[in-house]
Amino acid sequence: MAEHSDDIIMEITPQVLLKAYACGLFPMAESAEDAGLFWLEPERRGMLPLDSFHIPKRLKRTVRSDIFEIRISTDFEAVIDCCAASVPDRPKTWINKEIRRLYGELFDMGHCQTVEAWQGNRLVGGLYGVNLNGAFFGESMFTRETDASKVCLTHLVARMIAGGFHLLDTQFVTDHLSRFGTIEVSRDIYNVELAKALQLDGDFFALASDARGEEVMAILQAASSAPDGTASQAVGKD
Repeated sequence: MAEHSDDIIMEITPQVLLKAYACGLFPMAESAEDAGLFWLEPERRGMLPLDSFHIPKRLKRTVRSDIFEIRISTDFEAVIDCCAASVPDRPKTWINKEIRRLYGELFDMGHCQTVEAWQGNRLVGGLYGVNLNGAFFGESMFTRETDASKVCLTHLVARMIAGGFHLLDTQFVTDHLSRFGTIEVSRDIYNVELAKALQLDGDFFALASDARGEEVMAILQAASSAPDGTASQAVGKD
């Protein structure tokens, strides 16, 4: 069960938001129309161990085929607009004006990144999240074409491995994310892994922004076969 405080009246700054992430909290809104935010610190947290990322064979072929042009942090506004848009299985969104403001400012500061799937001039999938030291806190993703968001997630994981990250926080575990190896851990275990990640200096752009699918798959293969992988050995489901 998630715990949250009363709606916040004072304006939150991007610096306060980063400090909250470093303490294991993240903000949400009740709805797009709600002006306030509340802090969440779930008792159970979703994490995707980077060295045990599971990618189905069909998706491997899709990644290698480069049917989507993957761009890194080129159009935050378009990504958050798509993440906030109503879709049949999610008619309402929690992304309100305050969320847009805060993460837009973090993007300008270099602490919010997007992974985008394009077909020509059309954005067909993507995700955004917060990067802090050796941690990436996934916030939201969307898809308009089959596998577009999955390809973005695959590129994200490879990018994190290449950049020396330790923690990919998914906040919660969904059926969609569990297919890729996401696990649920206690708050205490999450905080231990977060502390490890905050001691690192991850480089989100260590992997070239125009990295092709073959390079991405090579990184994932090397990480999964390494004898001294860190994430799956360090994290237990408890």
